[in-house]
Amino acid sequence: MWIAGVDEAGRGPLAGPVVAAAVVLDPSHSIRYLDDSKKLTAKRREEVFEDIQRNSVAIGVGHASHLEIDEINILQATMLAMTRAIEDLGFEPDQVLCDGNRCPELNYPVKAIVKGDSKVASISAASIIAKVTRDRIMLNLHSKYPEYGFDRQKGYPTTTHRLALKKYGPMVEHRRSFGPVRDCLGE
Repeated sequence: MWIAGVDEAGRGPLAGPVVAAAVVLDPSHSIRYLDDSKKLTAKRREEVFEDIQRNSVAIGVGHASHLEIDEINILQATMLAMTRAIEDLGFEPDQVLCDGNRCPELNYPVKAIVKGDSKVASISAASIIAKVTRDRIMLNLHSKYPEYGFDRQKGYPTTTHRLALKKYGPMVEHRRSFGPVRDCLGE
């Protein structure tokens, strides 16, 4: 039975997309250090990311942009990104397991697993693929907008990010529906 694990990265940040990944692992290849991406160092995540890339049956990645997040809300944008990740697999899984307590509507049997990113290997793998992919997007944004410090906080609402928002105002990729950004716009 082929199981696709699905997870997302980037629900809480004030900028950038929410990214989801779907991963179907090959049971004949074990991947060391699979765990919830938040429990791994950035260096370890990169190493495991490469191992997942080499040793998985299928990997799909989906995004929902800052504009989509503002239009449909972060929960619906997360479900959209997850759906896009499954569609990007190019592979039909027998079952989809999603991290958390909600699942997108899919044409496959689907089940939500709370803390699945630390319980189910394929969800752990999806967690790592989503996190590394999103971090790379935020590093690219940092090269365009270094004043916000996306290389350090990846768009999360840290004190330094909030101070930069107040000083420079929001840039294009900020999520205008999120309170701290909306406050800077005076809305």
